[in-house]
Amino acid sequence: MLEPNTKAPLFTLPDQNGDMVSLASFAGKKVVLYFYPRDNTPGCTREAVGFASAYQEYQARDIVVIGVSKDSQASHLRFSTKFELPFILLSDPELEVIQSYDVWKEKKMYGKVSMGIVRSTYLIDENGIIEKVFPKVKPDAHAAEILAWLDEHDKK
Repeated sequence: MLEPNTKAPLFTLPDQNGDMVSLASFAGKKVVLYFYPRDNTPGCTREAVGFASAYQEYQARDIVVIGVSKDSQASHLRFSTKFELPFILLSDPELEVIQSYDVWKEKKMYGKVSMGIVRSTYLIDENGIIEKVFPKVKPDAHAAEILAWLDEHDKK
């Protein structure tokens, strides 16, 4: 995982609508950049729906929410339409951004070893610096976990 207080790697990827989205275009805003394994799977759906449910609160704080997986743009479009996801989903089938954020890891499930995305999130500040890393997150409470961390952090 990348470390807090380091520069977030810049990228440009297509979103669910086929538009190119660059991290640099969000300078001056906080960005929640979350990586998830696959569209339309139970955990990933719960995580995405959690972000959708909390989206107004993220908007009120002027925070951009971006999900990234290796799924295609067409898959993202179906996923975002089906669950009415109001935020950006980026397609990274070549794993360029996924690997630059160090979330492509060896995973073990039921004794089988494979490579895949470890569900992780980076909170990037207004200057493009990684403010907080959330490794191996739990999908059900993750959107609320970030907001709670922000509430606590903003008090300091």
